[in-house]
Amino acid sequence: MSDKKSKGQQLQKELSYKKKNYYESADQAEKKAIFDYAKGYMAFLDAAKTEREACDFAVSAAQAKGFTEYKFGDALHAGDKKYFVNRGKSVVVFRVGVKNLEEDGIRLIASHIDAPRIDIKQNPLYEDSGMAFLKTHYYGGIKKYQWTAIPLALHGVIIKKDGTKVEIRVGENVKDPVFYINDLLPHLGQEQMSGHANKIIDGEQLNVLVGGMPYDDEDASEKIKLNVLSALYKAYGVTEEDFLSAELSAVPAFAARDVGFDRALIGAYGHDDRVCAYPALTAVLDNESEHTVLAMLVDKEEIGSEGTTGIQCKVYEDLMEEISLSLGANFRKVRAHSKCLSSDVTAAYDPNFAGVYEKMNSAILSCGTAMCKFTGARGKSGSNDASAEFVGEVRKMFAEEGVIWQTAELGKVDVGGGGTVAKFIAQLNIDTVDLGVPVISMHAPWEVVSKADLYSNYKAFLAFMK
Repeated sequence: MSDKKSKGQQLQKELSYKKKNYYESADQAEKKAIFDYAKGYMAFLDAAKTEREACDFAVSAAQAKGFTEYKFGDALHAGDKKYFVNRGKSVVVFRVGVKNLEEDGIRLIASHIDAPRIDIKQNPLYEDSGMAFLKTHYYGGIKKYQWTAIPLALHGVIIKKDGTKVEIRVGENVKDPVFYINDLLPHLGQEQMSGHANKIIDGEQLNVLVGGMPYDDEDASEKIKLNVLSALYKAYGVTEEDFLSAELSAVPAFAARDVGFDRALIGAYGHDDRVCAYPALTAVLDNESEHTVLAMLVDKEEIGSEGTTGIQCKVYEDLMEEISLSLGANFRKVRAHSKCLSSDVTAAYDPNFAGVYEKMNSAILSCGTAMCKFTGARGKSGSNDASAEFVGEVRKMFAEEGVIWQTAELGKVDVGGGGTVAKFIAQLNIDTVDLGVPVISMHAPWEVVSKADLYSNYKAFLAFMK
């Protein structure tokens, strides 16, 4: 049988498009690079389960690479390596290039470091029927039933009356206690299970179990609550009133782990969107481009990018303007020539739930980082919808650097959708397109990604900055 391809086969190869599995095209050296890079990412995930912790990690990593803190008014020069911290919950890391800023603009990557979780209310602690609980208010889009009956850790800060900050991180060490949200046993759950999934667990039922032993004093009241307060005071010097000025979150007490016999995948809490934030950070730290490059790791994306640490805050625009002014550039011209990859995750096609996807235009696991020309819902509502010209420009960058990538939409047209920070950056007159890692079980307490897609995201950022 001849190995020679027919004219039709040759033409098909030249004219047709097919997504490529990164693992199939990678040689042994590149596969090793993929797996080695994943180890660093998994360490980041375990260290950074809240936006504050992710910010601290980024600052430490930047300092280790010779970056120094930038404050408004500081003079900047070509070659400077800087980071800017916004209220301890978001961070911008940037390098000043040698190219003319008015003509070349800034190469931006924007990711978010917050993730869905269970936040503790300001007046949370109570006891009932032999147990002590913390009342909660969930953060971001979650399936509430997924957060019951799993081990939880408590992370965050408590600001005492005198202004002292107390950092809390309990449940990650094997010697730590963990916390828990009760669920109903199936023997008594017939009515519960007959309802809509949104009603299986009500928001006010997401109370975190934190104690079960009475304080040893016959005359005291609410002894179980008192015993918890006593333990908190002994460990941290805080009182019940200090909850009023606290930011505490219950997050899954799981470490990042390899998934599958071949270890090709990573299971962890918070892939959305730290699986994009970590490559954005490391790409800027590793990059030595002639361009001015900047990675924004921001907060509050899961609740609409609001507040002083979300991307809608003017501080990020102010920072870019300060960089421009310090380098003698007109900010309007800088914005007009800047380019941005809004790097947020997308949904990976899952054959177990094929009915909600349109497979031809879905991200396939291990086929590389996924570009979403538009996000939004149904009629592209709330979407940036990048221009064909800019998509073509980015496509050319990736081709020149051998980046394995794909395009994607988030589900069928009329099924759902999602949003990112892209539209807010585009409003500054900056060409922007979404690019991110496909995720299985997005917003669950434990999500899954491919190591190949993670590394592809990193390589895409390096190509974009080059």
